[in-house]
Amino acid sequence: MAKPTSESMVAEIMDNIRRVFQVVNEQSKKVEKETGLTGPQVWAIKVIFESAPVRVSDLAKMMYLHPATTVGILDRLEKRGLITRTRSSGDRRVVEVTLTDEGRELVETSPEVASNKITHGLESLNLPELTIIYHGLDKLTQILDASGLPPTLIGTTEVNLPKKKRK
Repeated sequence: MAKPTSESMVAEIMDNIRRVFQVVNEQSKKVEKETGLTGPQVWAIKVIFESAPVRVSDLAKMMYLHPATTVGILDRLEKRGLITRTRSSGDRRVVEVTLTDEGRELVETSPEVASNKITHGLESLNLPELTIIYHGLDKLTQILDASGLPPTLIGTTEVNLPKKKRK
């Protein structure tokens, strides 16, 4: 087998980037068409389903999102009647989230979400594999001069930063 050249490696990297965008776009469209929700909203109800009752702060950690971003997602899910938020009886500062019957039904029928699949895949990697991806994506972000951009959630225009930092 011939040793890969820089040109062949760049070509394969570009094809892999295209594949990632293709899958993420297709899954986002499928999720929205089938559920009427954004990818992050479906991801949230799937995580809540696995962990309920779950504290808002813990949900944010599980989704690798800022708590303010998570609260925005929960606001929209609550308006749709898919979740309920209740104050903990032990500590009134703590808010716990659970799914309504409608939310549980939606989890069972909704398709896989790209963010969920990516997160679970990354969490399953060992540290050396994760380090390679971390540095590679960091370098790609630098190449694109995108290091300072606020991170937009997959399948929505929502930014993963506290509101006071948004530009």
